[in-house]
Amino acid sequence: MSIPLPAQAPPIRETDGALRVGRTGVTLETVLWAFQQGATPDDIKRRFPSLELADIYDVIAHYLRHRDTVDAYLREREQVYRETTEQLKKEFPQDDLRARLLERVKR
Repeated sequence: MSIPLPAQAPPIRETDGALRVGRTGVTLETVLWAFQQGATPDDIKRRFPSLELADIYDVIAHYLRHRDTVDAYLREREQVYRETTEQLKKEFPQDDLRARLLERVKR
């Protein structure tokens, strides 16, 4: 007798232009970065207690099955991060930030 096993999509959803894991605000790249740095699913769960352990395993399994596609997404997100960081540096220069903060404290 065979038991039908329903196929289930990984617990990844898009909100605000980012892919998030489960029903949390934790991004896909955050979970995968931790995994790529050697964290186990249990380690990731300890770092992000709002995540479900099963969701972490599902996301890692999806990554391992679709590495090329997910890596392309991760590269795209890294580029967006770099561009945003550069734009913020232009809008809010850090030149002599320490001196400006110290000056405010003196007032």
